[in-house]
Amino acid sequence: MTSTTATAPSSAPSPKVLKRAIGASAVGNATEWFDYGIYAYGVSYISAAFFPGDTQQATLFALATFAISFLVRPFGGLFWGPLGDRFGRKAILALTILLMSGSTFAIGLVPSHEAIGLWAPALLVVLRMVQGFSTGGEYGGAATFMAEYAPDERRGLCGSFLEMGTLGGFSLGALLMLGFSVALGDEAMHAWGWRIPFFIAAPMGFIGMYLRSHMKETPVFREAEAVLERQDETGHQGSVRDVIAEYRRPLFVLGGLVVALNVVNYTLLSFAPTYFANTLGLSTEEALIVPIIGMLFMMVLLPFIGHLSDKVGRKPVWWFSLVGLFLLSVPLFHLMASGLAGAIVGYALLGLLYAPQLATISATFPAMFPTHVRFAGFAIAYNVSTSLFGGTAPAINDWLIARTGDSLVPAYYMMAACAVGALALRHVVETAGHSLRGSEIPGTRASVEELQELDVQAAGGD
Repeated sequence: MTSTTATAPSSAPSPKVLKRAIGASAVGNATEWFDYGIYAYGVSYISAAFFPGDTQQATLFALATFAISFLVRPFGGLFWGPLGDRFGRKAILALTILLMSGSTFAIGLVPSHEAIGLWAPALLVVLRMVQGFSTGGEYGGAATFMAEYAPDERRGLCGSFLEMGTLGGFSLGALLMLGFSVALGDEAMHAWGWRIPFFIAAPMGFIGMYLRSHMKETPVFREAEAVLERQDETGHQGSVRDVIAEYRRPLFVLGGLVVALNVVNYTLLSFAPTYFANTLGLSTEEALIVPIIGMLFMMVLLPFIGHLSDKVGRKPVWWFSLVGLFLLSVPLFHLMASGLAGAIVGYALLGLLYAPQLATISATFPAMFPTHVRFAGFAIAYNVSTSLFGGTAPAINDWLIARTGDSLVPAYYMMAACAVGALALRHVVETAGHSLRGSEIPGTRASVEELQELDVQAAGGD
């Protein structure tokens, strides 16, 4: 059982405001992963529209284009993160969700290669880069926003709903693409039907912007602003230079955790349909249905795991996930290769092992940095690691399988990533129950002492 070592700020949100904060944060995640869902499940149509020629080569080009958006994400983190620490979380999040949803919407408008030649894949690449740049500020900001609104003793539970937005958005995109393919047929989907799900991103973006623009800044950020005013400071001093110079250790630790998190994540979510169809030989419909069943199963688990992490800590649930995936990835991939029933059971069990990581991202990662560099620190470390190891996972898996002929490549890749995550987890400070307030890293002795001083000052005792 973890002990709570600090009190909440006096401006702790009401249950109604907390629910609105959860919704405002989760809708951005849902929009981001809706894009990934329709792209992953529509990759055969997208590759045919923009990369004509050999099917396998076109698919690899389409997956590489998907990866390009991740290579841009660190630049988005470097740009949006410091702005979020200096000017506030909500204004940046309102902008990122509009850019993110707008680029997804615009992909549905791009003419095919047959219509405009090389301009078609060029425009697709540009829009994926815009999407990646905006996402570079979206996820770190949304998780920070959620974590700074959540009560300390329920941060795991509240944060788990952000990840329900992840799986919900991906599942919605996947179901829409699958539903339209069944309703319209292959010919109509290749001609124009694949574009329809991309248009759904526009209303999702406007809803997210509305929710976020009508929220106040987080209580933690507002308290930090008040402290700066008392100290006659003009604003937060957090910058890229501050983060890299003073918080190098948590940057590397978070980056190591993200290697495990997102290699598994993008292998199971984005690469799975291609893997089931091209490598394991399932039908197109079966290859699409199996991950959807698995994701819905994971969604049910997330709140329970988030709540459990509030009781036992973040690190124990992460150890369960990392060790379990390392030991069982190969057997479960063998099970998935046995047929449709084996694929469903094997994928669900992999999801059960992965869910403890996913459920606790929003509670674990923001707590690794103090308030004045939290947005920037999270955004930089998360996006650099994701761009190198997460978004590239589908293309790397596909390329290695083609080169080696070994269908277990994704399992080996996940095992290696979990080993990296385990090395990083040894250096994580347990923060379950600890406050995110103040200018010190949460969970440390310096943080506890600072919070005691802040509470005295707030009570007029200094």
